[in-house]
Amino acid sequence: MAQTYRITEQSTGQSFECARDQNILKAMEQRGLNCVPVGCRGGGCGFCKITVINGDYECGKMSKVHVLPECLERGEVLACRIYPRTDLIIECRPQPAAELTNKQTTTRALR
Repeated sequence: MAQTYRITEQSTGQSFECARDQNILKAMEQRGLNCVPVGCRGGGCGFCKITVINGDYECGKMSKVHVLPECLERGEVLACRIYPRTDLIIECRPQPAAELTNKQTTTRALR
C-alpha cells in the first residue's frame, strides 16, 4: 500500500490525503476540490500555482516562465508537479478570472 500524507489548505482548513507517488493536483481533483484552476496538468501553463507553507515535497519539471527560481525558493510551485514527502500545509493561489481568460489553453486527447 502506498504511503499517504495529509495535505491541508491553510485558508479554508480543508484537508485531503495524497499518496507519495501522486501529484497534489491529481489528489485534489479526485476529492472534488476546486482549490486552483486547472490547465495543462503538465507544468507548462502555470494555472495551478500554490504555495507550500510547511512540509517537504519533491518537484517535477515546471515551466521557468511560471515558476522563477526565486519563487521556487519561497515555496511557490505548481500543484501538478509536486509530490509530498511529508504532510503539507499549502495555500491555494487562484488566478483572477481575467488572467485565465487571456491564457486559455486547449487540451486534446491523443489517439
